[in-house]
Amino acid sequence: MAELSRLTAIVPCNDIDAAEVWWNRLGFYRPADQDWGDYRMLSDALGAEVHLSAAVDGWLVAGRNPFGVYLYTPRVDELAAIAREAIIEPRKEPEHKPWGMYEFTLNGPDDLLVRIGWPQREVLQA
Repeated sequence: MAELSRLTAIVPCNDIDAAEVWWNRLGFYRPADQDWGDYRMLSDALGAEVHLSAAVDGWLVAGRNPFGVYLYTPRVDELAAIAREAIIEPRKEPEHKPWGMYEFTLNGPDDLLVRIGWPQREVLQA
């Protein structure tokens, strides 16, 4: 198998334990034998990854987090059902957006913007 390039977000967190639990709810886990303290490497069953790192005290201020991540996954409807009450759009469900994505948005740990979506053309063909 050919090696593929990939990019993984390293997300700073004020409470890394709470952030890990939040990501666990969306299906992201670290291997049981991984214990690097304030650095956590999480992945889901389809290969998406997010790394969590303890933020420097005072760096992340509630309501002023400039960071965001976008999870591209065909599991949009499944994850929306899991996180329905946390969806920040008024309809509380995924929507087909004018920019070609079927997506929804969550307010993640430390006010991290988390968008979860999949290209509409692939959703409509399924």
